[in-house]
Amino acid sequence: MVRPIHGGNLDWAAEIAGCAPDDILDFSASINPLGIPPSAIALIRDNIDTLQHYPDPSYHKLRKALADHHGVTPEQIVVGNGAAELLTWGAYEGSKLTDFYLPSPCFADYRRAVKTFEIPTKFYPLDALEKGFKEDTSPSGLIINNPHNPTGKLWDKPTLQRHLNKFALVIIDEAFMDFITPEYAPSLIDLVTDYPNLIVVRSLTKFYAIPGLRLGYAITNPQRCQTWQQWRDPWSVNNFASLVGETVIKDQEFQQKTYQWLTPARIALENALKQNPLFAPLPSAVNFLLVKTKIPSSQLQQKLLKQSQILIRDCLSFPELGDDFFRIAIRTPQENQRLIDALNMAYDP
Repeated sequence: MVRPIHGGNLDWAAEIAGCAPDDILDFSASINPLGIPPSAIALIRDNIDTLQHYPDPSYHKLRKALADHHGVTPEQIVVGNGAAELLTWGAYEGSKLTDFYLPSPCFADYRRAVKTFEIPTKFYPLDALEKGFKEDTSPSGLIINNPHNPTGKLWDKPTLQRHLNKFALVIIDEAFMDFITPEYAPSLIDLVTDYPNLIVVRSLTKFYAIPGLRLGYAITNPQRCQTWQQWRDPWSVNNFASLVGETVIKDQEFQQKTYQWLTPARIALENALKQNPLFAPLPSAVNFLLVKTKIPSSQLQQKLLKQSQILIRDCLSFPELGDDFFRIAIRTPQENQRLIDALNMAYDP
């Protein structure tokens, strides 16, 4: 099988490990380890008959639930088959621009989206968001992910807001913002009304552990939402995804459990990694850690799979990082300890 460019490919990992996919402990995909919210499981079980019907093509109830959650109007929201679909439409809208500025290191789907429409790209170092861009960027597009993947870095709101007047189109990918407690989350959603060039993309799949359902949404000006709705294929969001989205966005009990789990689990895993001189984790605000390694990450990945049936994310798909880094999700304390034990066993000095 071809080496995947994204995390979470358990079939590929199981083939290397010589086991069933369900036997793999997956640290490569940054998904909430608390699992699917019970509210979502019950909803799917009790609504199996909805498979007999087409979804509402306007997704009115889902957009209303999301709008109420974020304090915007339903007309400012368009839903999609994961954030990836919405990134594609964002790139299509920007296809007449001079170029797109992408972060370095860069989530692979940004390159995929702009390459689809043959848009010239420029890569900016992450500190450019704080220091500024020296060249004229007025006819250009800008993509920012905040929190940043794969480093876990989080920028404050004023740092990002000042770029909204300099670029013709700004896409803020906030796929991991839900992992920041609301009172500290520097989202730009409340600026959408004032900046017609701003698109904020969100994902429900990571926080609510439903990547198989594929559900994301964009918050932007109503005219753009109407345009995208006309471009897209009908019914790109299935009935289960729509119903689950309406429900989990209101599930405060699950949200609080996630916040209570994440911070202590991340601190403990980071401190445990620091005890091994081969590894140096970078500070992170979210549910994953980027780790500098003295052992090539692709070699380490293979060893962990074969010896311990554990999958980590190598960084070969990030050219700036390559074999010098790997990325790991934050999982439960017990699972995190299993990873630490496996790392120490694989390279015991």
